[in-house]
Amino acid sequence: MDHPLRIVFAGTPEFAAESLKALLQQGEHEVIAVYTQPDRPAGRGRELKASPVKELALSRRIPVFQPPSLKDPVAVAELEELKPDLMIVAAYGLILPRTVLAVPRLGCLNVHASLLPRWRGAAPIQRAILAGDRETGITIMQMEEGLDTGPMRYTVRCPISPNDTAASLHDRLALLGGEALVAALELLNDGALPSEPQDSALATYATKLSKEEARLDWQRSAAELSCAVRAYNPVPVAFSTLNGQTVRIWEASDAGQTTTAPPGMIIAADRDGLRVAAGEGTVLMIETLQLPGGKPLAVLQLLNARRDQLAPGQMLGA
Repeated sequence: MDHPLRIVFAGTPEFAAESLKALLQQGEHEVIAVYTQPDRPAGRGRELKASPVKELALSRRIPVFQPPSLKDPVAVAELEELKPDLMIVAAYGLILPRTVLAVPRLGCLNVHASLLPRWRGAAPIQRAILAGDRETGITIMQMEEGLDTGPMRYTVRCPISPNDTAASLHDRLALLGGEALVAALELLNDGALPSEPQDSALATYATKLSKEEARLDWQRSAAELSCAVRAYNPVPVAFSTLNGQTVRIWEASDAGQTTTAPPGMIIAADRDGLRVAAGEGTVLMIETLQLPGGKPLAVLQLLNARRDQLAPGQMLGA
């Protein structure tokens, strides 16, 4: 290709904003418009707030479109008038019907936060941590009507460390997504971007997170509970009950110990954290805890003022 591509970018949260930022910094192509979700109420005042993608687009004076749905023929006609060569989608949050997928001359590329076909769907970062995966990555995928089923055009791998939370892994993948997008576009520009079909037999699905699933089941092993705490940080946050009240667990790890105490029982509380019996005779070390009405604090800080509430022998999840 000997001319810049006319690109429409569709995305909403910070993850997508990093891809848009990388695309604009590359500067080889023309971003003619940005699509993002309608402004949403946020904060205590519930005032309408623009998405990170919209804020970035407006700062670069790029036209912004915010249709509530792309199934509306008017929205489709609006997109057609832009005459895009390519549409890039990253965490947009709206379904692209066939009529939209057919508009750009080169179709639609998606920046997806997993190594497809593993973790198709809405929450690939959290599901990878929850499953104990040691690796994830970014897949630049050619979009089709199925849920993340299209051919893979470019892939970058990323290790998952034992200390990664959904927040830390999100931030690394957001940057990696921008880098992968730029690299894929360079190959596309040279006519050298490969296309590999997915093996649907290997597909797993990253269903959307619910608040209730973040309730810790103390019959699970400490390794599994540690993965859950990291996966649900910062949203919706792992939780349990203590003395009939909800407590939130922000940081925890497998203590590498064994115990005969019943699952959920506090067996020790010291400067390292709160040791709680878990399934299979394992022990979970809770390092950061949020008590009702308080903020997340290191257990050592809580013990200075609330030692009686965290005494050995008490039960979590009872």
